[in-house]
Amino acid sequence: MGGTVSKVLVQDNQYVEAGTVLVEIDPKDYQVALDRAHADLAEMEASLHVSQTEVPITSTTTSSQLSGAEAGVGEANATVAAAETTVDAARARLNSAQAKVREAGANFVRAQRDLERMKALVAKEEVSQQQYDLAVAAAESYRAQVDSAEAQVHEAEQGVRVAESQVAQQQARLLQAQTAVKSAGTAPQQVAVTRARAESAAARAEQARAAVERAELDLQYTTVRAPVSGMISQRTVETGQVVQPGQPLLAVVPLDLDNLWVAANFKETQLKNMRPGQRVTIVIDTYGGREYQGYIDSIAAVTGARSSLLPPENATGNYVKVVQRIPVKIVFEKGQDPQHLLRPGMSVFPTILTK
Repeated sequence: MGGTVSKVLVQDNQYVEAGTVLVEIDPKDYQVALDRAHADLAEMEASLHVSQTEVPITSTTTSSQLSGAEAGVGEANATVAAAETTVDAARARLNSAQAKVREAGANFVRAQRDLERMKALVAKEEVSQQQYDLAVAAAESYRAQVDSAEAQVHEAEQGVRVAESQVAQQQARLLQAQTAVKSAGTAPQQVAVTRARAESAAARAEQARAAVERAELDLQYTTVRAPVSGMISQRTVETGQVVQPGQPLLAVVPLDLDNLWVAANFKETQLKNMRPGQRVTIVIDTYGGREYQGYIDSIAAVTGARSSLLPPENATGNYVKVVQRIPVKIVFEKGQDPQHLLRPGMSVFPTILTK
């Protein structure tokens, strides 16, 4: 991690155990990033909870809306049918009233003609005044019947208009109910959309959790710890220094015999009787010939010359045979260096017991 070094807790050539804190980088920026990641996660989890709650609510609501809309369509159909029946009845009353008007009008016309004839006969005294008065009364009665029949026709016409208005209203209600059924018919799609939103919210919550884990790791990485037990070497970092990701700060050289071995470059003519597992006596030049015990772990697959950066190329015209050397890996027996005296790069003299 990059940042400003706040503490350097080790010195060159200091022995440290695995997990020891070596360097601390100012963690403030990374702590802020972690707090923000936690806040984003809380927001995403709240959004996920809301989205998950909307799924059953939408399912129940749309199902109820569909049932109500279908019931409304059935009720509207029945109401429209009843209103149409009312219109038919009103039209039948109108026809009956119109027939009565025609009948009363015909009777009135006949009574008028009879009255006109009676006037001439009364003037000639061919009929009595009583008969004339009866004719006048009959004419007035028929006039009253005509007026009553016309009033009934007017009333029947009003009834027809009212019934037709009711039919129009009920048809509008039926259309609304049918539209509601069509809208409620999209219930599966609405539920699917709600579930998709919930899944999207769950994915965003997972992203927020990953961001929190990344921020936690970044914060942990501001404390640099020794990966293995060993000796501090090549320390270049100082307190207050601004470091970048990937910049070397120091080296931890492992001195445990589990991590040390001998790379012995034997001649190829010496490998005839060497086998992995053979015991080896190792003499260290540094400590006046102190001996260590080990064994052959493995023999390299290529010669040292072949694995070098620029392998030699022997021309056919001046070919000279050179004895090649092959690296042999020799591993120390455990428990021989409790004081960690051995150092990588020391010269040793190994003796392999081939018999």
